[in-house]
Amino acid sequence: MEAISKHEGKVYPLNRSNVDTDQIIPKQFLKRIERTGFGQFVFHNWRFNDDGSKREDFDMDEPKFDGASVLVAGENFGCGSSREHAPWALLDYGYKVIIAPGFADIFYSNAFKNGIILIKMPEEQVAEWQEQSKDGEFNLSVDLEKQKITDSSGKTFNFEIPAYHKEKLINGWDDIALTLLNEEKITAFEERGLLGIR
Repeated sequence: MEAISKHEGKVYPLNRSNVDTDQIIPKQFLKRIERTGFGQFVFHNWRFNDDGSKREDFDMDEPKFDGASVLVAGENFGCGSSREHAPWALLDYGYKVIIAPGFADIFYSNAFKNGIILIKMPEEQVAEWQEQSKDGEFNLSVDLEKQKITDSSGKTFNFEIPAYHKEKLINGWDDIALTLLNEEKITAFEERGLLGIR
């Protein structure tokens, strides 16, 4: 997992609540074995018509939002099934930070495990940023170590994040890397077992 302690990026405002994982990555695109390549399918049913043409009532693909890497969404983002493909797709598309008033529990855990910074902010603040970012020229800068967000005007906001997830993100530790931090203890335990030592 790639370490991340700071990120600044353009905001895409997803003014929708209760966005479930099937909307993030529809089930027909879950057949890939590797974790990469899912980004092209993110929010597919909102972005494309049945014939593959782009829908005009969803603006994520408009040029003004090219390169957006901060997603500001509505309440209960990531609800529904527990598919880990959802954070894979969002990260592969380019979203490094997701801000919302709240997240579904399983998605919250899965996204952190895959290196996405999730930040809970009050609904009023989320709505303000969604409005400010409609022109595609609004950026947010996130400092994970200081737990501060800075907007395009220089205004700063504090946020809370579980210390466990914060440490893993800053150090780039996924679950395997975290386990390997105890490699010497694990090896010693295995050796004791082979020697019949309790």
